[in-house]
Amino acid sequence: MEQQTITVTGITNREFIERYAQPGRVGLCGGTTKIDSAIRLAQRHLRAERRWSDWSHAFLFEGKRLDGQHWVLESDLQILRKNIQLGVQENRADKYFDEKMFPTLAVLDFGLSETQVATLLREGLELVANRERYSLRELIGTLLVLKKPELRAKENRLAQERSIYCSAFVKKLFHKTGIDLVPGVAGKNTAPEDIANSPLPHVKYLLLREMPGEKSRRWPGKSKPASMRRWKKSRAVEKASSPNPLQVFSPRASGSSATPGLPQLRAAGRGFFAGLPSAARR
Repeated sequence: MEQQTITVTGITNREFIERYAQPGRVGLCGGTTKIDSAIRLAQRHLRAERRWSDWSHAFLFEGKRLDGQHWVLESDLQILRKNIQLGVQENRADKYFDEKMFPTLAVLDFGLSETQVATLLREGLELVANRERYSLRELIGTLLVLKKPELRAKENRLAQERSIYCSAFVKKLFHKTGIDLVPGVAGKNTAPEDIANSPLPHVKYLLLREMPGEKSRRWPGKSKPASMRRWKKSRAVEKASSPNPLQVFSPRASGSSATPGLPQLRAAGRGFFAGLPSAARR
């Protein structure tokens, strides 16, 4: 099998999944929530053009069940009305039918044998049964080293036992079959963008749409919005004419040895962040 990319247009997320989802195939999606956007933004360091990644989550297709629905294995943080699922879990693939929440989808076919697919699913279900937790801590550790390729082959400094996030989960399952999806990158430093760009032979089916608001948030080179440039200029003037709000309560600044109280620090922090534009606070 050679690497091949097939871009699909003019169909819904449901039609895309129904057409290309098969047991053992890898799924990728790009979400529009704040957490998804933060993950996509952080992965820009993995792209030569420093453009936002299209991907914020990775999962594994299990295939159809008796209910006639495609199911997926994934490590995810899912908050429903009165239920919170945090960790490795099984879900219907229909959670990805919403085009507004998931504008981009991909299905990766690595041409696995029936034995390899069975191993993937068995190992995934074992992690479900063991209630492996979703690890935001490990995800942060992964995102912190994206700008330092020399650190990505080493173990995640924030790794925890019995915890794993989405793309690390997918890589771990493939490792159980003897396949390294992303050579040279440690399991718990693997990002969704890494899996999307796996050097292994595979067929990639893509359904791409423009992300809402993405044009205004992509600032390649020096083409940042004028509003952000004006804000930075005004902040520089303010800093030159007034002290840092946090230094107001500094013992060195005030000449006092007293330690500032928590209410004072909170008030100073609120005053500082209130001046940030919404784009900078994200």
